[in-house]
Amino acid sequence: MGLDKGYGVLKCHAIAGKKELDKDTPHYQVHVKDDQFSYRLAINVRSVQQPFDLFYFVDDDFEHFITDKLDKLDFGFTEIEESERKAGGIALDYIRANLFKVENLKPLPFNLPGENNDLNELIDAHIQRAIDTQAVVYAFGEPWGPENKPDKVFDFEPGRGVHNIHMNQGNSGNFARENGVFQDGALLIHYPSAEGSHDHWVAAFFAFQSQSFHTDDRTGNPIAIDQRVGTEPVEPGTPAVKAQVKIVAALVNPRNEDTGKESITLINSSPQKVDLTNWAIADSLKRKHRLDGLSISPGEVVTVSLSGENIQLSNNGGIITLLDDKGIKIDGVSYTKEDAQQQGWMIVF
Repeated sequence: MGLDKGYGVLKCHAIAGKKELDKDTPHYQVHVKDDQFSYRLAINVRSVQQPFDLFYFVDDDFEHFITDKLDKLDFGFTEIEESERKAGGIALDYIRANLFKVENLKPLPFNLPGENNDLNELIDAHIQRAIDTQAVVYAFGEPWGPENKPDKVFDFEPGRGVHNIHMNQGNSGNFARENGVFQDGALLIHYPSAEGSHDHWVAAFFAFQSQSFHTDDRTGNPIAIDQRVGTEPVEPGTPAVKAQVKIVAALVNPRNEDTGKESITLINSSPQKVDLTNWAIADSLKRKHRLDGLSISPGEVVTVSLSGENIQLSNNGGIITLLDDKGIKIDGVSYTKEDAQQQGWMIVF
């Protein structure tokens, strides 16, 4: 069904941040502004059901082709229609867009004694830095408002904002109605260049421990546990069988003397031979190159030449995903426009 009031991204500047410590469902609240209006970002820092601690991952040097697209957006809220929630666009999907390795997510309490050791303080540190540097903030999630009353936290009028700034799939029970693909929430911050350093991006991802990290490609509903064993992404914080085959390199921008063929290099890191029949490599647009008839021995590295008729790796950045014979994601990588600029060079992951 998806989020009730739509999905999109707000491009804005942060004005103030506020921690909530005395509520059953506390949020870290952020007052932000675009060129015209004020908004409030409500970022969950504690679950309403056990386990209460949220998963989080902050990439302090986020590199993904999506940042080029975000740079071009106007300030304000950009609604992403359901028809545009797909690979290759600006909509986020923790599982399908290869934004990060899901096993990097770790649980963190929202409030602990001491300094710089809980989720509230982690978010606050980045928001305060964004305020000080006038960084550009991108909040992905579900919008609300405008309301016919002042905002309940920061008192600006009319009240409006963005919430569900977390993964929005893999839910069960009462929250299953919010499931969908390419509608995940997150907080991205583009810090300007400073003396002696380049501009850079920070990305913060949040999820509930009750959510599943393998979901149906159409509905975003959880996939049965027996289909998830030994595949990527794995459940954060839990032991799992390692994926046997991984993507280690790609030739995205070949020279003419390379006969113009793009290629993907795979490695079998396991001690068993792996039959890749009915497996596939998928690009940003979910076009697939089948690996029928190919097997890979223990420790072997295999380079797969791609057919331009079936799959194409864009020089403007993209994602590459390895799928098994059930269509389940085994491994995934992303690369940027800058990564693909040098003709004839392999991108190593």
